[in-house]
Amino acid sequence: MSVAALRVIHCRRLSTAGPHGVNKVLQWNHLRKIAKVTGAVVFGGCLFITYEVVALDKAVTIDTSAILQEKYKSYVYLRATPSAEQDHLSAEFTQKTRKELHRAARRFLELSSKLLLKSLDAAKVTGQSFLLQEHFSHVDADPHEVGLWVLLKKAQSPNKAVRLQAVQELAENPHWQDYQYQTAAQVIDQRTVVGLARTPQVDLRFFRQPPALPNLEDGMSAEDALRQLLASLPLSEVDRCVQYFTSLALRESSQSMAAQRGGLWCFGGNGLPYAQSLTSVPSEKVESFCLQALVQHSKVQSHCDHIVANGGLQILQRLYQLRKESQKIQRNIVRIIGNLALNEGIHQAIVQSGWVSVLAEMLQSPHAIQASHAARALANLDRETLREKYQDGIYILHPQTRGNQPIKADVLFIHGILGAAFKTWRQRDRNTPGEENEAEDLDYYTECWPKSWLAADCPNLRVLSVEYDSHLSDWMAKCPAENQRKSLAYRSRELLNKLKLAGVGERPVVWVAHSMGGLLVKKMLLDAADDPDLQGLLKNTKGVLFYSVPHHGTFMAEYSVNVRYLLFPSIEVRELCRDSPALHCLNEGFLNFAKENEIKVLSFAETRPTIIGPMIKILVVPKQSADLGLGELIEVDVDHLNICKPEKKDSFLYRRSLQFIQEALQRFISQ
Repeated sequence: MSVAALRVIHCRRLSTAGPHGVNKVLQWNHLRKIAKVTGAVVFGGCLFITYEVVALDKAVTIDTSAILQEKYKSYVYLRATPSAEQDHLSAEFTQKTRKELHRAARRFLELSSKLLLKSLDAAKVTGQSFLLQEHFSHVDADPHEVGLWVLLKKAQSPNKAVRLQAVQELAENPHWQDYQYQTAAQVIDQRTVVGLARTPQVDLRFFRQPPALPNLEDGMSAEDALRQLLASLPLSEVDRCVQYFTSLALRESSQSMAAQRGGLWCFGGNGLPYAQSLTSVPSEKVESFCLQALVQHSKVQSHCDHIVANGGLQILQRLYQLRKESQKIQRNIVRIIGNLALNEGIHQAIVQSGWVSVLAEMLQSPHAIQASHAARALANLDRETLREKYQDGIYILHPQTRGNQPIKADVLFIHGILGAAFKTWRQRDRNTPGEENEAEDLDYYTECWPKSWLAADCPNLRVLSVEYDSHLSDWMAKCPAENQRKSLAYRSRELLNKLKLAGVGERPVVWVAHSMGGLLVKKMLLDAADDPDLQGLLKNTKGVLFYSVPHHGTFMAEYSVNVRYLLFPSIEVRELCRDSPALHCLNEGFLNFAKENEIKVLSFAETRPTIIGPMIKILVVPKQSADLGLGELIEVDVDHLNICKPEKKDSFLYRRSLQFIQEALQRFISQ
């Protein structure tokens, strides 16, 4: 890049490389026409010197690419452009001249470093912002430029409040120059880079791009590397589902192997056939299975070190870049990173492998699911401001970044059968003719109304969404090797442990549940009553909102039994039979608990039948079953799937839900 004036900040040393055979000497008074020292900062044991190159447009070409690749030091290479006119000046950059330049820098530092260090010491004591005009009025440097390094120094202060304020000021200043972002990206420490990534709308230039990935072995694809990584992980003493997913993913996955077996590809068996004729092998499907297996392995703490040691972070980075068009694959990859981040000993490896820049970019995605996966991973990396850890299946819908708004209470969303942490809570789909042309702009449509609407109306709430596997049929079970995991009792114990790690129960709580999720909430609260470590959760539960919860069972369970050869009802569905003794006992126990603790309850009931497949139309949860026998019951003219999906923000369903949450927490969120 040929320039008339260029500023470069670097640490420790500046090296210049001219053409071979230079033997002419350039006098210092000539050199002053080319470059002058304009500033210096001592930062973290490094000397940062600002040189201003003022007359090189026709003389030399500046190559600063090394700045983007080096950390804690940077090099500026001066190379002559090939012409007779320029050879003379370029040849005069000799070793003696370079020594003169550095001698001048040292003389400048003698005059300014004491003043700067005195200012830094003052900031440590007072914790206050620097008055740059006062402290640097006699320094020949741009105050704005010095301000960047002052903030970076403050970000390493032993005072936590000073560190947090510095990170916020760094992110909120919109006037940094491009070279300042790039140079700062080389020197910010791990704690600061995670804090910046969790700052709203931070400039992504603060983050170093992932390092260049090493070439794979000859003939090895990303898919092969993924399978090799899986094969290296231990299978002893692990969950049976981990074994299942691993063997499933490693089974016949390459095109050549499939072709040798007659042109069919199948991760077969156990009710999960994916066979199809092979004009080409669907590599994305193979990778998806491998990633599902890695998700399971990354939940096992002892396996996380194996994943990192065997190059897992780099392999996942390569696959992430390769599959930019697949949001599902990218989500699964970030899901694995979020699991790995639960282990603080791996944080440095995650940061050094470039994942923070990826997560920071994904956090700013307009897609709620992508942003929430990134938010979970970054929250697990942020030990500066968070004690809570978010295990697999616990997602932060709000706040997803650091902020000044104090969190007063928690709202938890629990989905039902065939539901998920995000799709269950999306805005009602516009599938009625003419609805898409309504006056309301499509930009207002939200993929997750708790994240978009509730967070805006109640900014001082923490909003969490819980995900767990739940299926109507064993044919669809993700891990048929262990179907007993599907019982309410198992789910309750599993989720209580995860919620405890996330700090649920330390603040007032409102539960929001759809369908079978309501039964799970009741079971968790009753189980918590028997656990001395969970008494805070009981004390802090202030309300429960039920969307079509089958408190007394559902016709769906009976219907499934009648066609069992088609559906093979799973444990969850069998637990939902009408007048089940287990349901009756659960309901009576919860009623007593709610009355004793004065917990507010609101229930919504569906009135439209739900269409299931081409032949089945059924009222999944009748009014009689949705009536808990406590609190208000409201009938809504929607089916079972849409009972928890408000049509728009000013609809009755959302406004009444919001009112309930605010009333249940009024005493706490208004303080």
